[in-house]
Amino acid sequence: MEDDSEPEQRSWAHLPDVCLRHVFHWLDDRDRSQAALVCKKWSWAMYSGSLWRRRTITFYGRPSRAHTLEFQSALWYVKKFGKYLEHLEIKLSNPYNTAFTQKFQVTMRGLLSHLSKCNSRLVSLSIKYLELDRLIWKNVVRAQFIKTLATFLKRMSKQLDYLNLKGARVTLEEGCELLNSLSFLTNKSFISEINIEDFFSLHLPVYSSTLFHQTMSKFHSLVILTFNYNCISDELLDILQEHSAHSLCTLNIKCHIHDPHGQVVWGMSWANLAKRAPKLKVNFFFERVMKHDHLARILLVEIPVRSISLRSCYFNDPDWTMRPTLTNLLPAYWHVLQKLTLELNNDHELLDDELLQLILSCKRLLFLKVWAFLSVAFMEKLLQNRADRKCILTTIKVRIYTARQETSEEDRLLCDIYRKFKYLIDSELNYFVITYPMV
Repeated sequence: MEDDSEPEQRSWAHLPDVCLRHVFHWLDDRDRSQAALVCKKWSWAMYSGSLWRRRTITFYGRPSRAHTLEFQSALWYVKKFGKYLEHLEIKLSNPYNTAFTQKFQVTMRGLLSHLSKCNSRLVSLSIKYLELDRLIWKNVVRAQFIKTLATFLKRMSKQLDYLNLKGARVTLEEGCELLNSLSFLTNKSFISEINIEDFFSLHLPVYSSTLFHQTMSKFHSLVILTFNYNCISDELLDILQEHSAHSLCTLNIKCHIHDPHGQVVWGMSWANLAKRAPKLKVNFFFERVMKHDHLARILLVEIPVRSISLRSCYFNDPDWTMRPTLTNLLPAYWHVLQKLTLELNNDHELLDDELLQLILSCKRLLFLKVWAFLSVAFMEKLLQNRADRKCILTTIKVRIYTARQETSEEDRLLCDIYRKFKYLIDSELNYFVITYPMV
């Protein structure tokens, strides 16, 4: 027995450093700490900077002993290994009362304060879904947290390259204070990516704010900007054209029914930006903004649209029709549209032919995701056209809604269609199609 075990012990003792670090990479904090007690070499591996460059810290709202320890372990991590940190993600999961948000604020104050003193490597910061407009945030706690975060951003403004504050839900003044912190030292910011989707509170007409325009004019090298349509204006497009046209590649724009989206934006403003920023691609995400006249005011032909997502959610209007959008509006992007997502409550109109014609007209369309009331025959026609090289789709994800609970006949037909096009599906497509009763 001793002869059998000794070679194994020696092999672990002489494991190359790169392999040992790789093993430690897959261990959680507790297991790493225990493994570090084995020997000096393993203890040295524990303190390898490559293990601690990325960190996701989740603060759980529901009370439990394990979740309480998360606050302590967050501070422990930053004090021990914060100097190695390059990418930090903070998650706030289901905050439930004022005591929790106050504890979170105190913990973040200590965490960010220590990090700002010891770290010179941080390039990416993500703190999502703070929802600071909820009543669980007392005014004083909210103000203290925003002040703490603004101070941290000022100290890190020279090195940060990515900031994600999605779902913060702050006022216009608070939001601009946080964004201005990134340009605190030089009155300019060269950060390349910002996500401010749902950053401002609901119902705010940010597009008309001079303060917001002044804030955005300080960003001079944006590559990717994610935000809401209630921020869009001719002034903002002109600012992007003037300061970030040389670098700008992607605009991700969310348009929600509860955000103001009735402003007039001229096609010429989009055309000028697209001309000055030739790499620009725009991705639109619509939630419950489904009426053709609303969409037509937003989806101007001058926009270099790469992706469109239309989600009806629980939108239900007996006078609403999707047909004009499929036949008149979306075909304008036949030469640029690469990704199309449709989640429709179209039980009052069948759209098989219109959708198929749209797909065939879009010469660069690669990704299709549709949840809608469709016939099974639609799938056979679509796959036949794909087999005939009349479209270039590589991903097809379809959920066929039915008005009946029993879907065995539709499922049988889908199996027959799969067998008919099995070679095409298996060799060329990312394919997933199911039926889904909507009873």
